[in-house]
Amino acid sequence: MTTQTRDLFSKFDPLIAEREALLATGVRDPFAIVMDEVKSPTQAVIKGKDTILLGTYNYMGMTFDPDVIAAGKKALDDFGAGTTGSRLLNGTYQGHKEVEEALKDFYGTSGAMVFSTGYQANLGMISTLAGKGDYVVLDADSHASIYDGCFLGDAEIVRFRHNSVEDLDKRLGRLPADALKLVVLEGVYSMLGDVAPLPDMVAAVRKHPNCMILVDEAHGMGFFGPNGRGVYEEQGVEKDVDFVVGTFSKSVGTVGGFCVSNHPKFEVLRLVCRPYVFTASLPPSVVATAATSIRKLMHAGEKRAHLWKNSQRLHKGLTDLGFRLGTETPQSAIIAVILTDQAQAVAMWQTLLELGLYVNMARPPATPAGTFLLRCSLCAEHSDEQVGQIIAMFEAAGRATGAIG
Repeated sequence: MTTQTRDLFSKFDPLIAEREALLATGVRDPFAIVMDEVKSPTQAVIKGKDTILLGTYNYMGMTFDPDVIAAGKKALDDFGAGTTGSRLLNGTYQGHKEVEEALKDFYGTSGAMVFSTGYQANLGMISTLAGKGDYVVLDADSHASIYDGCFLGDAEIVRFRHNSVEDLDKRLGRLPADALKLVVLEGVYSMLGDVAPLPDMVAAVRKHPNCMILVDEAHGMGFFGPNGRGVYEEQGVEKDVDFVVGTFSKSVGTVGGFCVSNHPKFEVLRLVCRPYVFTASLPPSVVATAATSIRKLMHAGEKRAHLWKNSQRLHKGLTDLGFRLGTETPQSAIIAVILTDQAQAVAMWQTLLELGLYVNMARPPATPAGTFLLRCSLCAEHSDEQVGQIIAMFEAAGRATGAIG
């Protein structure tokens, strides 16, 4: 009689088996794509084929901006490849202060802190603000980094139904009046591309005592609002939000995360925020590119307008073809195409890739309500011709896979 060997990897066996069964059907691994060459914000070479990029979050197309690239090259020459230290020790260079000044100018706030990733920004802010005995009240569809921030801080987690103002109000009403609460919202939810009703949510929160509000604008920065600050600016609640968290890895076009605030005690977080204190700071070339990009985004009105045009055109084109989308109207630069099951999602994804179009495939548990979808992320640099090609490719793939009639 043989005893089955188990170890700490055994819990992943069902996932390993599912992945092996999927690859055995002959499909390319959706999560092992390699960009052999990147030609522009909207075009790459994958397996030797020119491919339109529609899944990069490069919303404003800043990755190839000449001024951004030049700033990064100069910083690399002037300050070297990295800091090899925490911001609290030797890891604050001139560029780190410059990018924080750029953020304060962009958002019109008195305080700004830069983290090494957007994930760490949420992890750090939430875990530091809300600890044991406090409450974090969040949308059930919140990003993993938001949930992880709750776990690190050991706060009590209270979920409310996605985008439900009524449920948010009800959940807050059940909490002890004297308890400290952090309400975490997202401007744009990344799976379906839908937008939060922030004015109604803020009004509901302000009915209850001892609440602070943090809004994650990772997917809103750059093109929402007259200054590109995000959904909270677009919807007119700037004065009612205590903290705004964001990332450099989307509209800014590089890597890193941040939080901005007008709170008078904001600076103390640099001393107590573990994901800020206990990690190496961003390389000088990265903060230089970020600062340059952020300052250019202050004057990117034409880019914002073109991105919205692209979103509206693609949403209408896919709707007219008969695809089921995540939102009834275009709400952001994310357009989610919802498929019936994993087999159809994989077939559509692979067919599109063979036609020369890269999109993201998403499945449970990352997706809400167990849905399978293809997530499209539009860019301000997508040309009118490219958007037309994208619609044509979706039509061909949809008919080939039976996703549309």
